[in-house]
Amino acid sequence: MKFDTPATTNPIDQLKDIGRPTARLAGPLKTCGTAPYAYERHDVAPDAAYGYVIGAGIAKGRIASMDLSAAEASPGVLAIVTARNAGALGKGNFNTAKLLGGPEIDHYHQAVALVVAKTFEQARAAAALVRIAYTRAPGRFDLAAQKDSAPLAKPSAFGGPPETRVGDFSGAFAAAPVQLDATYTTPDQSHAMMEPHASTAQWKDGKLTVWTSNQMIAWSVGDLAKTLAIPKENIRLVSPFIGGGFGGKLFLRADILLAALGARAARQPVKVALQRPLMMNNTTHRPATIQRIRLGATRDGKLTAIGHEGWSGNLPEGSPETAVNQTRLLYAGPNRMTATRLAVLDLPEGNAMRAPGEAPGMMALEIAMDEMAEKLGIDPVQLRPFSQRRLVECLRAGAETFGWNRRNARPGQLRDGRWLVGMGVAAAFRNNLVMKSAARVRLDKHGVVTVETDMTDIGTGTYTIIAQTAAEVMGLPLDKVFVRLGDSAFPVSAGSGGQW
Repeated sequence: MKFDTPATTNPIDQLKDIGRPTARLAGPLKTCGTAPYAYERHDVAPDAAYGYVIGAGIAKGRIASMDLSAAEASPGVLAIVTARNAGALGKGNFNTAKLLGGPEIDHYHQAVALVVAKTFEQARAAAALVRIAYTRAPGRFDLAAQKDSAPLAKPSAFGGPPETRVGDFSGAFAAAPVQLDATYTTPDQSHAMMEPHASTAQWKDGKLTVWTSNQMIAWSVGDLAKTLAIPKENIRLVSPFIGGGFGGKLFLRADILLAALGARAARQPVKVALQRPLMMNNTTHRPATIQRIRLGATRDGKLTAIGHEGWSGNLPEGSPETAVNQTRLLYAGPNRMTATRLAVLDLPEGNAMRAPGEAPGMMALEIAMDEMAEKLGIDPVQLRPFSQRRLVECLRAGAETFGWNRRNARPGQLRDGRWLVGMGVAAAFRNNLVMKSAARVRLDKHGVVTVETDMTDIGTGTYTIIAQTAAEVMGLPLDKVFVRLGDSAFPVSAGSGGQW
């Protein structure tokens, strides 16, 4: 569909269904426990066996030996998958570490084996009998210790250039009558969504179907095909409901791969859910950051110099935490500098967690702006300039609504018993991401519209929003629209990530 002429009347503007308070269409399924989540697909795989993942007990080194004999003899055990018997495995475009480690270990708790048994309890008991001996190697785990030797990150399509300069930042900062030079740190942070990373896999006639919890279906089909070295046409991923993603389920993770390998080894469907302790280190996490922010201003509060440098760490070939990127776009100032540096650390893979970069980066920038406002003795709402659009108007409207002018402007003055009570201000910004998306729409003889797309619903109400859109455009009541999501057999959408 191509739009190259003015739209004139837009059917969405009728607002018959769009914008109207509507009960979520998937609500009854979720509240009644009948929504088909990945680990509970008894309808399609009633005879599924259970896989239990074993994670590496060291953070760096290699497996010297692995004794499986007691586990293989344990009751109910059907198969044990390791790097030794899994066959040649590739690595997907979106993965930094291998999803099945061995003999080399890249990080702590990297999956090194999957025990498959008839019941979950049998798989767990057998996994405890696996004996692994390791040869340890020294590793790099402390970002602060690697900070001074960390090079600029590589340019990327998502993160942009690692360094930007406008004007003469160094000269402007040195000449600024009022200066702020502060360093902020944020810790590593892990995902812990309610539904763990979970998958049920089944092979039939050489083709693989995985019912999984995944935000980006097309990405994961491609990476799974590359990892297993089979055609994409032989893989189907189904993810109609996701119990929380937040960026942690954007990519192919160990549960999907191990479920597929386990099902192939056991010759029957296998379900795998990453145990909660393994989720912290076996999936992506938000890396720790060190951020240095320098602001220069005139005494009346005009910013003349803005500098933001960020350090983070990742495994080799990993990407940085793009903490400085919003500083490139938010506040006005004639002399600017940003830089992103990346240290190599032997920690689990760092990547998106509730957005890459913005959360720790905006935090540091906004604290710095507040501290500069205090130095200047200027209202922090008045200090925050903006190069375009309407942020200033938004801040002023918010200040009026919240009674900002009635606050005590000096920090740490208001108490409620033993508690300090404060009122603060912060801005936030995220650059727009655009990606094409596709859907298939059918109208049957009963006047029912069916919309099919591999877009996923991560709790954001996608089923309802798409149904409202289709009803509005087609001029049909909402109960005449049926939405099917999260299946790689459907047209490829943008997926649920990056505000899509």
